[in-house]
Amino acid sequence: MKLTIVCAGKIREKWLNEGIAEYVKRLSKYTQVEIAEVADAPDTIPTAQALQMEGQRLLSRIRPNAYVIVLDLHGKQMTSEEWSEHVIRGYEKGGSELVLVIGGSCGLAPEVVARANERLCLSEMTLTHQMTRLIVLEQVYRAFKIHFGEKYHK
Repeated sequence: MKLTIVCAGKIREKWLNEGIAEYVKRLSKYTQVEIAEVADAPDTIPTAQALQMEGQRLLSRIRPNAYVIVLDLHGKQMTSEEWSEHVIRGYEKGGSELVLVIGGSCGLAPEVVARANERLCLSEMTLTHQMTRLIVLEQVYRAFKIHFGEKYHK
């Protein structure tokens, strides 16, 4: 099984990279994790152009048969138990490959959203795309723990 996090931009904060590395390590018990970073568009260009640029880059990192969930403010919010079911079902439907897409600061291009099998909203609050990466890795880890009935989720 493989989990690919496709995301715009790099993480520069050491503490955030350390947290991400910790959850990648924890997830290695359940799945291979790849973080595919693409260059984010500069803030100096119009939003529509930035979305198009980032969208093309994000889509280029998604394999045709993968099950894709985009993180989107207009997506569905779920409990941890529901999310666990979606993660496992995503692996089953995607030929053992689940792709989670995190857009840049402008969001996601319509073409990226159209490619998605599902749309997930982590919170109605705005989160940085860098923080989202850590949060989503923790939530996937929690999903596996729930699925296998292991202690972690309370």
